Amino acid sequence: MNIIQQLENGLIVSCQALEGEPLHSPFIMAKMAKAAEMGGAVAIRANGYEDIIAIKKEVNLPVIGLIKKKYKGYAPYITPTMEEVDKVIEAGADIVAIDATKSYKPGNITTEQFLKMIREKYPTAIVMADISTYEEGIEAYEAGFDLISTTLSGYTEYSPDLEEPDYELIERLAKEVKVPLIAEGRIWTPEQALKALEKGAYAVVVGTAITRPHEITRRFVNFIKEKRFKYQENKTPLY
Repeated sequence: MNIIQQLENGLIVSCQALEGEPLHSPFIMAKMAKAAEMGGAVAIRANGYEDIIAIKKEVNLPVIGLIKKKYKGYAPYITPTMEEVDKVIEAGADIVAIDATKSYKPGNITTEQFLKMIREKYPTAIVMADISTYEEGIEAYEAGFDLISTTLSGYTEYSPDLEEPDYELIERLAKEVKVPLIAEGRIWTPEQALKALEKGAYAVVVGTAITRPHEITRRFVNFIKEKRFKYQENKTPLY
């Protein structure tokens, strides 16, 4: 069974903590990844050179690696240049995730040009396209990406800002592309993950709902406040 086949119908857990967040640490992310492995995850999505190295040492699962870096004047920030690709591969990631939106990468490089650069230097690398729209997904497929993920749906100014996963995007792309379509973005419950698979996703990625306790806590707090406010105003049932 190859790396991509290992992902089929499975849960990929995104173990990421950004600078300034309480869990920002390669050691902690590695332990988070181990916990995910123990729970049955089929792969880990990880951000950062040190995190990828630490996670690869801790788990026996495929790692989808990326490096988030912002460049002035350019929108893409998920592995946007060859410098980040080099580091992701050097760290030992099994799959490299890159921004595959229509926005130019630093140096005014298109997604198709960027993929060609990666293929020339790393011909055996497995490359995942993080897209935000149906059109970007089709273009990524035609460009030759190995996997396509809906990661950036709702995170570009021209993609729909939804509260739930972008099921329409998942379903449309799953029917059109002949490579695995990974569902990611705003998947908060097991029911939503299952629905994404039923819509045609090859696998699903869940991050915040599992590995970011401050966001999980905020979700509970906001829900309680909203419901209690409505109850106090209208005396309607809390649930």
